[in-house]
Amino acid sequence: MPAMELDGVVFTPVSPKLTTVRYISAAIWALLRLALFGAPLVLMLTGVWPEFWPWLAWALLAVGVVWTAIALALVPRRVRALGYAEREDDLLWRSGILFRSVKAVPYGRLQYVDVEDGPLLRRFDLQKVTLKTASDSADLEIPGLTKAEAQRLREVLMSRGQAKLAGL
Repeated sequence: MPAMELDGVVFTPVSPKLTTVRYISAAIWALLRLALFGAPLVLMLTGVWPEFWPWLAWALLAVGVVWTAIALALVPRRVRALGYAEREDDLLWRSGILFRSVKAVPYGRLQYVDVEDGPLLRRFDLQKVTLKTASDSADLEIPGLTKAEAQRLREVLMSRGQAKLAGL
């Protein structure tokens, strides 16, 4: 089922490689989460904190495990829900599974378009395109684009933005 339907709009999905990037990121957070939620149990079992309630220590660990399992299970679906559509006057961005949203950024409001990557994105030959507008609330990030697509999108958005500004 598509993330959100709009009549006549075809969304371009982000790269499927973003799923692996998000899995790695989620796994790092999962380790931190499990360490935090499991700390009371470890402290209780090692005798450092013997008065801690055993049922609560186990319950905290269970919450951490369930939270982690849900977060990891939702990664592929969350990535599939991401997409953008280039229209005549604006760029649409869709995201979300349960709380779905579609954001529109008019080309005439673009101040600049930034392309960036970090070590993890670079490892998978991906980049993130950031659209900056006069309003902080209208800024938009499009993660998980191939390098070629990110460069193409930056050039297209900048030329359309300049054309719209020139028409004012």
